[in-house]
Amino acid sequence: RLSMYAVIRSGGKQYRVSQGGSVRVEKLPGEIGDSITLDDVLMIGGEDAVKIGTPRVDGAQVTGTIVNQGRGEKITVFKMKRRKGYRRKNGHRQDYTEIRVDQIQS
Repeated sequence: RLSMYAVIRSGGKQYRVSQGGSVRVEKLPGEIGDSITLDDVLMIGGEDAVKIGTPRVDGAQVTGTIVNQGRGEKITVFKMKRRKGYRRKNGHRQDYTEIRVDQIQS
């Protein structure tokens, strides 16, 4: 028997989440331990039938708890144009919010 899962959209990206799992999304406002509701649910599947939204599933929402507010690994952004003496080096760390999924309501 499959457990219930949902496809949500947050920060311009789509994530497949299931109850009890955790997901890292683009930074959202809130403190660690705060409850958060994501209502941009595109699809719900699992137990009986699959519900696909057009574009969202009506009345569906995913509730979770903020587990962590952090910054990702550092990446190096290097630009260069050959034979022109042009080179630029930059570092970047993306902020993220880690959410533990508590409940999927359809």
